[in-house]
Amino acid sequence: MKREQNQELAAIIGLLHNYYFFKTGVKEFPGPNSADTVRPLLRDLNMFTKEELTQILKAIFHQGDRNKVQGPYEEILKDAQVLQLHLQNRGCNVTQQDTNRLRNVLREMTIPEDFLEELDYSSGAEVHQPTDKRGKLATIAEAFGKENIVGIPGNERYREICKYWPDQAIYKVLQNNWCAAFVYYCCMQAGFLLPIRYPNADFRLAGVGAWLEWAQLPETAFFYFDGQEGFTPQRGDIVIYEKLLTNDPHDHTGIVLACDDKEILVAEGNRDNQNYSSVFYRDRWHCVYGYIRIANDYEFEFNGEYTPI
Repeated sequence: MKREQNQELAAIIGLLHNYYFFKTGVKEFPGPNSADTVRPLLRDLNMFTKEELTQILKAIFHQGDRNKVQGPYEEILKDAQVLQLHLQNRGCNVTQQDTNRLRNVLREMTIPEDFLEELDYSSGAEVHQPTDKRGKLATIAEAFGKENIVGIPGNERYREICKYWPDQAIYKVLQNNWCAAFVYYCCMQAGFLLPIRYPNADFRLAGVGAWLEWAQLPETAFFYFDGQEGFTPQRGDIVIYEKLLTNDPHDHTGIVLACDDKEILVAEGNRDNQNYSSVFYRDRWHCVYGYIRIANDYEFEFNGEYTPI
């Protein structure tokens, strides 16, 4: 009201801002993942104009960008978050950046701010030592592949793999079609953290095409052809197959565990679309389109303009 914005729209944004966590229990990427999860729900309700829908999704998407000043609804949500965090968790470690934002909104609302002097400041940035994430990725994939996970709701491991995807009927959606979801799960466990859909991408990373699209972006450039400038598949690479099981392009994926002149040892979810995981050898030169090699120091960062699709 004080900022003369639509109160109902702001309330909807506030209610839905953490919807992905509500659906999945997964805390990573609350902004991008919640925006992606609520988008089809709001669209199908047919209650909002295109402009309103875009405003809701942008505010939810950018909730973590508290170092930036954006549109009025983005700022309302960010300020509401720091109010909730600090009024309900006094004495917690906070960033100087969040404290400055909190101080400004308290003054705007004429709320006493004496307790701010007691806050324990933190830099807000964790120092990470370089680790062999690709090696960890391969180890995780190998262990899961050897378990011969069956893609049915009663399988605990399969439910773990599906937990990142908020669709109501996700077990049925991914049945006989979970090779990319297997790769995503292993990447998340290894520390290669990614939202379920790279911003503005056509598809979620539960599909092979989305991985290929992401790896070929200018800001990643992680895709390689075998033999390209001396490239040789290594443990921890992600292999993209081409018309291996169907007549469709890039129709399957897995994680490389080892490589020789003729074969690659791979861990795959949904081996040959038979709905179980496995570790086995494939012909290195048969129906292989290329490989994704994620840099060990890769950290997701999106600096472009988010355009809800």
